[in-house]
Amino acid sequence: MPDLPGGSVPPETIARVFQRIDALREDLVALTQRLVRFPTINPPGDAYEACARDIGDWLARHGAVVQLVRGEGEPDDTDLHPRMNVIGRFEAGQPGPCVHFNGHIDVVEAGLGWTVPPFEGVVKDGRVYGRGTCDMKGGIAAAMIAIEAILQEKALSCGAIELSGTVDEESGGFGGVGYLARQGYFNRDRVDHVIIPEPLNPDRVCLGHRGVWWAEIEMRGQIGHGAMPFLGVSAIRGMGHFLRLLEDELLPALGARVTRMPCVPAGARHATLNLNSIHGGQPEPFNGLPAPVVADRCRLVIDRRYLIEENPDEVRAEIIALLERAKAREAGLDFAVRDIMSFTPTMTEPEAPLVQTLDHWIEQLFGRPAEHVASPGTYDQKHITRFGAVRDCVAYGPGILDLAHQPDEWVGIDDMVMSAKVMAATTLCLLQGSGQPA
Repeated sequence: MPDLPGGSVPPETIARVFQRIDALREDLVALTQRLVRFPTINPPGDAYEACARDIGDWLARHGAVVQLVRGEGEPDDTDLHPRMNVIGRFEAGQPGPCVHFNGHIDVVEAGLGWTVPPFEGVVKDGRVYGRGTCDMKGGIAAAMIAIEAILQEKALSCGAIELSGTVDEESGGFGGVGYLARQGYFNRDRVDHVIIPEPLNPDRVCLGHRGVWWAEIEMRGQIGHGAMPFLGVSAIRGMGHFLRLLEDELLPALGARVTRMPCVPAGARHATLNLNSIHGGQPEPFNGLPAPVVADRCRLVIDRRYLIEENPDEVRAEIIALLERAKAREAGLDFAVRDIMSFTPTMTEPEAPLVQTLDHWIEQLFGRPAEHVASPGTYDQKHITRFGAVRDCVAYGPGILDLAHQPDEWVGIDDMVMSAKVMAATTLCLLQGSGQPA
């Protein structure tokens, strides 16, 4: 790999840090278990503050300056469920870059199908089981242990290391990283490199993600008597015209579009459109007999994932064009489109210092080249690059992507240890301004 500007880290320092991580293996397991035992379920946002304070206490005990930052005014922030985030900063006392580890503490509901308790952190067969072990409390714990090993070795000689535990990633991240980024916590004069230990497999570096546009489409007609539907205009039939155009024209066109981004799985390298929900006619739930009316409204929620090669204005425009054609099928039809959420694609280039350094240490430790991937869905990198303007940002951490949100979710202990070593060595090299040891 190419030399980067700055100094280098003696190989014996890296070796001693690796030895310390091996010695901290049981602490890594216990820390993962401790985090899993906070049932930080989103929605509604249970146990956020307790988990954030616990991470903050750990950071403070290890010498960090700690801040608890509530995402006040953000969606779902209430006194009952405050959107509480935590940030700790370790300063070397000498100027230099800042490496920031960011992990989300919220998890999805446990759901059915578990054979172990989902919030106990059961250890068996070299794995820690529980909701959030893979996505992504195991990754947070691995980053914390990487930092602890660096501090034990007294290897933080310049610059700074930060770690944040943030909320609401599973629902868009607006009260977590989105809020912090807008408040300046990811500004380029504060942070140089960001590692998000999401579960993309420990020998992969995730460079970014596709774009997303969520929207609600309302087709509007005219109410009429169900026995005389010819005197009304059915919004359901109007939506049917639109759905037919999607099936016949747009979906095949999206399937033909392919990105240069290394999205996984392979199907995500194409543009996609999912129909999240549809409802027409009388409100639900309804337990009695329906009234005989022609539906004058029909609502559809769409989830459009688009490629870095696509223009977001054109993504919206092609939906509008099909709606106009559906509307023209029958007099009296109309439509409205409400934007729910929109984020453009983001991708850190493979030549970036952070990517190159992670690549080096993955190959050193795993004995094979790192694989570059991109995520089919968004994660908090979207806020860091959009509001914070930190471009040297990737996802890297332990855990198997396919296990996220599943029953009996788990993270491998060996994977956490190896990822901690990759993160520690990468951090030391980046702080010295070099991608590899001396």
